[in-house]
Amino acid sequence: MSTELQIWASLPIPTLLITPDDMIADINPAAEGFFNASAKAVIGVPVWDLVAVDYPLEDAFERARDSSTALFVNDVDVGSGQRAPQKSALQIAPLQGQPRHMLMMISPRELSGRMTQNHSVKSAAKSAIGMAEMLAHEIKNPLAGITGAAQLLSMNLDADELELTDLIVAESRRIVNLLGQVEQFGNLTAPVRKPVNLHDVLDRARRSALLGFGSQMKIVEDYDPSLPAALGDKDQLVQVVLNLLKNASEAAGPDGGTIRLHSYFEHSFRMRRADGSGHLLPLQIEIIDDGPGLPEHIKGDIFDPFVSGRENGTGLGLALVSKIISEHGGWISVDSVPGRTVFRMSLPRAHASDYTPSEES
Repeated sequence: MSTELQIWASLPIPTLLITPDDMIADINPAAEGFFNASAKAVIGVPVWDLVAVDYPLEDAFERARDSSTALFVNDVDVGSGQRAPQKSALQIAPLQGQPRHMLMMISPRELSGRMTQNHSVKSAAKSAIGMAEMLAHEIKNPLAGITGAAQLLSMNLDADELELTDLIVAESRRIVNLLGQVEQFGNLTAPVRKPVNLHDVLDRARRSALLGFGSQMKIVEDYDPSLPAALGDKDQLVQVVLNLLKNASEAAGPDGGTIRLHSYFEHSFRMRRADGSGHLLPLQIEIIDDGPGLPEHIKGDIFDPFVSGRENGTGLGLALVSKIISEHGGWISVDSVPGRTVFRMSLPRAHASDYTPSEES
C-alpha cells in the first residue's frame, strides 16, 4: 500500500473526496463507519444525497471550489439516511493537484463533549451515589420493623380493615426493592474481562427476555457472523443487554413491538478522552426498537442516575448500563425519535494476549 493510501485509511475523522460535479469519488474507513455505508456503495453518488447538513452549504461549497480556498463550518448537524444527525464541525478544502476536487472532513463533537461533561461532574456524581448507598442501607432496617408491625396488626383486624395493613406491607416491600437497586448500583464489582462471544451474550439475554418481561415482543437477530470476540465480563454484559431489552419492552407497552439486535464491526471507531488519548472500540452492538422514543426533556440525561421517562421508574437501569460499559472501557450512546430508538454499545475486541492457554486450544 502506498503512503498516500496508508494516510487516507488512517485518518481518524470521516473524510470524503468529491469530484467537480459533486459526486463522491471516495470515502475513508472512518466515513464508512460514520455513514454506515461502504465506499463501494457510495462512490458515484451525489454528495448531497449522502450528506445531510442543517446549513445552506451548497453555495458556500461552490464558492470555496471556485476560489480554491478552505471552508470551515462549526456546530452543524450532519447525518444521512442511515444515521441520525450528529453535532459536528465541517472542514472543506481543495485537493492539491486535482483541479476542482474537494475534500470534506467531518469532526463529530458528541464523544469529546460528553467526555468533558462527564469529567467535570464525576466527583459530584460519585458523592451523590455514595450518599444514596448509605441512606439505602440505613432505611432498610426500620422498614423491616414497619413491615413486621403491620403484619402483626393484621392478625387482629377484621377483613374489611386489612386493606390498610396490606398497603403498608406492599409499599414497604416496594421501597425495599428500590433501595436494593440503589445498593446494587453502588456495589457492582469490577468486571473480570476475558474474551467473550457477544452473540452468546445477546442470545442468552434474548431467550431470558422472551421467557419473561419480553414475552409480548418480537426480537429479530441481525448479526455479523464474522464478529471477533470482545474483551469483557460475560455476566455483566448480559445484564446490560437485559436492562436495555427490558427498557424497550416497557416502552412498547402491553401490545408489544419489535426489537432488532444488530452487531457489526467498525474498525475506525475510536473513543477520545479529554486529554487527547484514546483507544479503538470496533465491536458494535445496537438494540433497536420501534417504540414511542425517549421523552425530549430527558434525552441528554438518560444515563444519569434517577432520570426516568416512566411514571414509576427508578432511573437506575440505564445508569447501571452506562456504568458497566464505562468500566469495560467502552462507550454507549442513544439516538431516539418516535418509532425508532437505537442504543449503541461500542466495545474493545479481545487480542491473542487476552486468551489463556486453555482458551487458545
